[in-house]
Amino acid sequence: MKAIVVFESHWGNTAAVARAIAEGIGPEAQALSTDEATGAALAGVDLIVAGAPLLGFNLPTETMLKGIAANADKDPTPPDLSHPSMRSWLETVPQGNGRAASFETRIWWSPGSAAKAILKQLEALGYHAVGKGERFIVEGKYGPLRAGELARATAWGVELAQAAAGAAPER
Repeated sequence: MKAIVVFESHWGNTAAVARAIAEGIGPEAQALSTDEATGAALAGVDLIVAGAPLLGFNLPTETMLKGIAANADKDPTPPDLSHPSMRSWLETVPQGNGRAASFETRIWWSPGSAAKAILKQLEALGYHAVGKGERFIVEGKYGPLRAGELARATAWGVELAQAAAGAAPER
C-alpha cells in the first residue's frame, strides 16, 4: 500500500505528529511537507493522510499566514512559513480513488476543525474517508504536544493502515 502523510506545520508540532502517523502506518509510508507531496509522491497513492494546525477555528488561510509572518519577530518561537499552506496544496491534488484521513493539531478547547475541512476537500476529489478527523493536542500556541500525543498518533497510524487495507478501493 502506498501511503503518504502530508502536513502543514509552523512550529513543528504538526510535522512531529505526521511522522508518528507515518511510522504507525508502516515502513513504506512517508511524511511529506506540502511542497514535497507533489507529482510522483501522489501518483498511485492508496492512502493520503493530511493534517494542519487549527488556527482561528479553521484550516489556516493565506491571510492568517500573512499575519503570522508579519508578527514573526514577536513570536518566542519563529514560525516556519516556507511551505505552501494545506489549503493551497489541496488545490493541486488530482482526482483519485484511494482512501483519505485527516488530522489537526490544536489547543484542547478550540472550536472548529481543520481536519474536517481537509477531509471534505479530499472526499470532493474522490478519496474515500477512513474514519473521521483526529485531533492532537498542543499545550500552548507554539507547543509542545501534550504528553502521549505522539504515541497516540503512531497507534492511529496503525489503525489507519488496517482500515485502509481492509477496505481498499477498486482500481
